[in-house]
Amino acid sequence: MQNIFDDIDKNDVALLIEKGLHESDEGELFFEQTPSESFIFDDGRLKNSNFDINSGFGIRMVSEETTGFANSTILNKNSIKKAMETAKAAKMGNNINFSDKSKNQINNKLNNKLYSNQNPLNSVSFDEKIELVKNIDSFLRSYDNRVQQVSVSLSGSFQSIVIFNKDGSINTDERPLVRLNISVIVNNGKRQESGSYGTGGRWDYKKLISKDFYENASKKALKQAITNLDSVDTPAGEMTVVLGAGWPGVLLHEAVGHGLEGDFNRKETSAFTNMVGQKVADEQVTVIDDGSIPDRRGSLNIDDEGTPTSETVLIENGILKGYLQDKMNARLMNENPTGNGRRESFMHLPMPRMTNTFMTNGKYDPSEIIQSVKKGLYMVNFGGGQVDITSGKFVFSCTEGYQIENGKIGHPIKGATLIGDGPQALKKIKMVGNDTCLDDGIGTCGKAGQSVPVGVGQPTLRIDEITVGGTS
Repeated sequence: MQNIFDDIDKNDVALLIEKGLHESDEGELFFEQTPSESFIFDDGRLKNSNFDINSGFGIRMVSEETTGFANSTILNKNSIKKAMETAKAAKMGNNINFSDKSKNQINNKLNNKLYSNQNPLNSVSFDEKIELVKNIDSFLRSYDNRVQQVSVSLSGSFQSIVIFNKDGSINTDERPLVRLNISVIVNNGKRQESGSYGTGGRWDYKKLISKDFYENASKKALKQAITNLDSVDTPAGEMTVVLGAGWPGVLLHEAVGHGLEGDFNRKETSAFTNMVGQKVADEQVTVIDDGSIPDRRGSLNIDDEGTPTSETVLIENGILKGYLQDKMNARLMNENPTGNGRRESFMHLPMPRMTNTFMTNGKYDPSEIIQSVKKGLYMVNFGGGQVDITSGKFVFSCTEGYQIENGKIGHPIKGATLIGDGPQALKKIKMVGNDTCLDDGIGTCGKAGQSVPVGVGQPTLRIDEITVGGTS
């Protein structure tokens, strides 16, 4: 990564950016090079194999709320100057004095080394990757004769970034990411159902090709499909719902997390606007965003503006403590950046985004929570959903759930949807379990047309009086 541009070295790029951005409140040149690959195995054969390299830079200049931005895939001094001229076309604000003193040193101290800086694409051979997806297909078909179809997708990337800041400093990061998804369809002669499982993180393929690992992952997808063969219609109405630990935290992410991002609150379009210091949830509820957890899908050594990631407490014992901030929104709200300035690629602007967002442990054993419910539902996996940030209203579909009758888990259910709004759901939480965990590494968050990898999580928890859409 030393020779990023064809005709100019790093220190000269840093000096050029420092001079060019001296009249802006903030800004940077964000360089990225990301090789990526994907494989899709379906119907007993490899259907797709793809390799790509995404490489280029974006220059951003910000004054007050006005942003100038330009990007290019041409990597030379002239393209930097042209991009800078384009970005300057936006109205700039107050002047900031520029010093000729050299400050352009690589700022390695910001990198916490939360994950390996080795390219995962090179960790195993091409043949080993193909063998992995074939082995999963063969294992599932031989393991259970009800298996009718198997689909496997495997992907990996290695994002290398260099951020040239307006103060002359240089920040770098190299981010591995892999993901495995398994879908299976089963048929018992009477009905057909499907199940799926995904996993991944900031590590390499070696973990995935372990026989124990991929067989365990395959069994989880198969278990969901077989469970659904016995599912019954879901009753509709207002009832008590127990959410499982881990991935069901996607509801927390969507219905609550987005509403705690700085830009929505600065613009006063969030259901949580101007509520810092107020009680917004049951006192058992503490919610954290933490991008500094080693090897997690949502973790980053530094965010996409060069700010170190950290643990940010959003809600503590039911009290709203603060918001997730990038540099611009933090400055305009007179707060500090929290390391949550993220962008999909060099072609996109950074904005406040979540990293790994989760609810912390409560005091109840999960079995105690189930036993406390006379009649309700236990939901352990969710699919797609929709959320309105302004109101916090959400609709989520459940892909694996069960009836609860007299404190015991009963028949699996089908066709269940969870309907409500985030702020009200937080207040209806009555029991929080002691088994908090993050999902297995499949989360992707969409916002304003940009997608970034994230983690979600929570303990088992009981929510009373929440609306369930059903099929009976």
